[in-house]
Amino acid sequence: MRFSGKRVFVTGGARGIGAAIAKAFSEEGAQVAINARTTASIEACRESHGQDYIPVPGQIGSRAACATVVENAVAALGGLDVLVANAGIFAQVPFEEVSQEEFDANISVNLGGVFFCAQAAMPALRESKGSIVAVASDAALVSCITAPAYAAAKGGVTSLVRSLAVDYAADGVRVNSVCPGNVETDMIRSMIEQSADPQEAAREAAARCPMKRMAQAEEVAAAVLYLASDSAGFTTGVALPIDGGGVAGFD
Repeated sequence: MRFSGKRVFVTGGARGIGAAIAKAFSEEGAQVAINARTTASIEACRESHGQDYIPVPGQIGSRAACATVVENAVAALGGLDVLVANAGIFAQVPFEEVSQEEFDANISVNLGGVFFCAQAAMPALRESKGSIVAVASDAALVSCITAPAYAAAKGGVTSLVRSLAVDYAADGVRVNSVCPGNVETDMIRSMIEQSADPQEAAREAAARCPMKRMAQAEEVAAAVLYLASDSAGFTTGVALPIDGGGVAGFD
């Protein structure tokens, strides 16, 4: 029970990686608040997990929206020890086809959501000497030609994490990121099923890394909990790949 008595807020916490993170924290004793766009999706997650998460619905796409959801979470939790900035969007759009709207959406949600949630949470985290774990992507560390706007935003997340880690180290606030490769979630399964050749798409998704499989959401959650735990008390500013060796190189 590494997080007994700790107060944790997970953005984008009702599905996929975020839901696995929320469940893992709750099972290790934390009081967990989760954010999603709708209350209904949070309630579905609570029922599925059998966990008493605090619901914090709201968009993550502007400074004002981020401030509102973080303030609501901190008020409901009575403070904050861990912010997991996980909310994000993804679409495969080739570079020459990226519209202004597509670019703006990636920057405002995938990068701005981390930036402004961290900004709103920092006073509470300085008080608790807590930590932030941002969910970035292996696309922040290697080329991602199928989704360059997404890659640009996630690269910004890892750069932001380094800056905040240095800026707030003396205050006792640690800031880290995880960089997952392909993770077997509803989103990626849906993308595979909608492809022209689902069997080949599944093979390609698994073949992206030397371990020749996709990660499980629980494996990403385990890394997030490590970075937020006292075991990582001297670790800050890292971008930890959870990618089966993909960043290290292909065989």
